[in-house]
Amino acid sequence: MQTATVVIPNLNGMRYLKGCLDSLMTQSRQDFSVILIDNGSTDGSADYVESHYPEVAVYRNRTNEGFCRAVNAGIRMAKTPYVILLNNDTVCETSFVEELVAAIEKEKNCFSCASRMVRMDDPQRMDDGGDYYCALGWAYALGKGKPAARYDRRREIFSACAGAAIYRRAVFDEIGLFDEAHFAYLEDVDVAYRARIAGYRNLYIPEAVVRHVGSAASGSLYNEFKIRHSSRNSIYLIYKNMPWPQILLNLPFLAAGFLIKTIFFAGKGYFKEYVTGLGKGIRLCGKSGKVKVRRKNLINYFRIQWELWANIVRRMMDF
Repeated sequence: MQTATVVIPNLNGMRYLKGCLDSLMTQSRQDFSVILIDNGSTDGSADYVESHYPEVAVYRNRTNEGFCRAVNAGIRMAKTPYVILLNNDTVCETSFVEELVAAIEKEKNCFSCASRMVRMDDPQRMDDGGDYYCALGWAYALGKGKPAARYDRRREIFSACAGAAIYRRAVFDEIGLFDEAHFAYLEDVDVAYRARIAGYRNLYIPEAVVRHVGSAASGSLYNEFKIRHSSRNSIYLIYKNMPWPQILLNLPFLAAGFLIKTIFFAGKGYFKEYVTGLGKGIRLCGKSGKVKVRRKNLINYFRIQWELWANIVRRMMDF
């Protein structure tokens, strides 16, 4: 009986797929299946996987439908208790699947577990160990660019990075799948936020190691596509998950956070892209509903709010 399904979204990932899939074929635990969701690739990568990895199920979209819709298709196809989302530009260490499954099986109230993602070009440095979210409206990665050896203990995080993480399939039935309005960026923070509201936890598991190239689909650390979608989604994330009183409570922090980001991206030459994204985010809010506030979840809102404040301090101290 299979325990997990690995879902890999792919967009023109030919140069990465062999390393990624070969690392899955040699895992210490093999009770999992692999689904590749191709988003209209034009480099022949879907054909390559079908011909060289017959054990991998390939589902093809005609066009690029975004990260969220791609992984949602894979989650719906999964018949296992757990789903592992994995970027195509990764190479997994041998015990990657084993460690993630063991961790989430042990923690019954856990929605997701993040792996220790290290840089492909320098595995001694962190790429992402899960994400924190703060009252400034910022999401930031645990340990980004820091020595990986510092991040060798398990800890609670706000959300797992969906580039290499395991999720409890049944929780999606309760809180919903990835919000396809995001298209890409901050969708993993959004789904984790909803899980936190419902009372679930998200953990960082350093024993599950994966090497990651980063920005394989978008092409670079900063670009117009990424900045516009990230800024748009940062507005939408707040509107959707925070009740109005919580938004008002955090408004001074949020205003400061967005001002700082505006100045930062102006310095990078992306002022127009960032501000345009914010405007699109405001318009998106009017087209979508908010997470319904339920009395049974009120204590979780207080816990989240305390964490949003604490994570400002954590960010300023840079861990």
